Amino acid sequence: MKRILSLLIGALLLAAGRPAHAQWTTQTVTLKPGWNAVYLHVDATHTTLAGTVGADGANPITEVWLWQPIVAQGRFINNPQQPAVVNNDWSLWNRNPSLTGSLRSLVANHAYLVRNGSGATYTWNIVGRPALPNYSWTAQGVNFIGFPTPPVNPPVVDTFFSPVPALASQAEIYYYPGNEAAGAAPTTAQLFSLFSTPLKRGQAFWIRANNLHNNYFGPVQVIPQDPDGIHFSTALGQYSLRLRNLTPGTLRVTNSLVASASPPAGQPAFVGQVPLLLRGAFNPTNSTYFFSDFSAPRVITLAPAGTPGSDAEIVIGLNRAAMTNSPNQAGDLYEGIFRLNDSLGYTQIELPVTAVKTSNRGLWVGNATIDQVRHYLKAYQRDGAGQPVVSPLSSNGAAFVVTNLDTSWGAVRSPFNLRLIVHSDTNNTTRLLQRVFSGWDRNTNAVLCLREQQLDPQQLDKARRISAAHLPWSAANAPWNFTGTFQTGGSITNVVNLDYNDHASNPFLHTYHPDHDNLNATFNAVLPVGVESYGVRRTMVLTFTPPPLDYTSLTTGGTRMEGTYEENITLLGRAYVLGGVTTNETRTLSTRGSFSLNRISPIAHLSVP
Repeated sequence: MKRILSLLIGALLLAAGRPAHAQWTTQTVTLKPGWNAVYLHVDATHTTLAGTVGADGANPITEVWLWQPIVAQGRFINNPQQPAVVNNDWSLWNRNPSLTGSLRSLVANHAYLVRNGSGATYTWNIVGRPALPNYSWTAQGVNFIGFPTPPVNPPVVDTFFSPVPALASQAEIYYYPGNEAAGAAPTTAQLFSLFSTPLKRGQAFWIRANNLHNNYFGPVQVIPQDPDGIHFSTALGQYSLRLRNLTPGTLRVTNSLVASASPPAGQPAFVGQVPLLLRGAFNPTNSTYFFSDFSAPRVITLAPAGTPGSDAEIVIGLNRAAMTNSPNQAGDLYEGIFRLNDSLGYTQIELPVTAVKTSNRGLWVGNATIDQVRHYLKAYQRDGAGQPVVSPLSSNGAAFVVTNLDTSWGAVRSPFNLRLIVHSDTNNTTRLLQRVFSGWDRNTNAVLCLREQQLDPQQLDKARRISAAHLPWSAANAPWNFTGTFQTGGSITNVVNLDYNDHASNPFLHTYHPDHDNLNATFNAVLPVGVESYGVRRTMVLTFTPPPLDYTSLTTGGTRMEGTYEENITLLGRAYVLGGVTTNETRTLSTRGSFSLNRISPIAHLSVP
């Protein structure tokens, strides 16, 4: 397998610098005395050879050589090579520090020559992250590669290559027999017993098939959305894989979710296995998808290569609603291994799977849909003539005798939408906003702010303002703080007060109408509350419910929240004295419905003036 040296170094640097995903497996390789050709299906760049092999006195490995050929126009390797320090196609690690070259860690999808310095067979267990097979075949030279066969009962060489007769008939395969004398150079031999030699997982071979390009490394080709694995992080909810049948017969691919091994020392701990879902067929009845979980393996059937149905997309979803393992807090890491096996028993392909429990911090925008109101229907006592009965006269006058008050809920003729703008910050303070600005500040930082003046005036064309017209406008744009818990199963409450003399927002006021301007007949004094307009107190309660049991809702838990909405609108009227206490007349109207919020920005800081 050919690799440009600079790309390899870049890959190593990237592997060292990127955040580690904590999903682990162990590749077991049996090393004969002497030289062994090893192919890695796991990435072990989280540690070093000096820390694992060199620091283990019981480990007999004395040398590890990485094959890293430089591919250039007109240059290729036509024969198996012996490693040499002066040869740039090889990188060396040696137990003797003075002889060690540039090799530090073990990278997946690469072939190695490993020397067992003892006189006995040694079982080498390599802990790492599983890697999707990734090969680059050269048609003019030899390829030093291995194949992702099952670790138990692997197929023999001839059987494995039977779906590609051209390669099976032309390929020259070389291997390392091992058992060389102490200090002897590695030797290669051509493999002739193709009908009886198992193609072991983890064993590397030199293969030459001049002028024949090969893209067959097993009967099923897996094309991932991300070659690094299935990583949902904090926001992703769905991941796509394409499966392609490369054989002339029908192929069944079994997809399983298996547990990760415990993380090595110094690596992040995880709290549980990633709860995955497999998207099924579309259901036109309710515009949702059928789905299943991975409590049992799921089988995908592929038609013969080149026919309709030989190429299939599978969409894997993350059920964020099921990420409730202790301590059940933002940042909890979940992991697993996604395994694919073909029905021929030729390959076993594994991908790492990770997900991080998301926080609710950031900006959420959505709607409350009001579809019910509470009745306020009184039934009165009547006399024999059918007239209402009047109660005894009191200081407040005479009132009819009420026998029943119907406060049940009733449906409205047409639902009414209210925009909701909610922000949750790093201190878990949740605020209701009348308007918010999203853009860039003068330091080119992406920001959320309450005033347009806080944005870079040169980039206002790229900024956005989001407003809620039903909330009272003010120049200061002060938000209203919620109380309660902003998470599924919790509820948050907010109270918005609207002054009776607020000409900008109070719906009972008409500034230029003499009967609704809150001024007396001579326009020189403000009338008290309840004469021409009322104060308004709006109490809003958002109760978060688990998502509906459909595929889309379950897999958008990191970016969508929904639940029930209830609002009590209290009108404050004239003041009166009762029992020596001054209070106001009130009347409360109640509405309810549902709401949904979508997170449109993960920015947790809200800039205030």
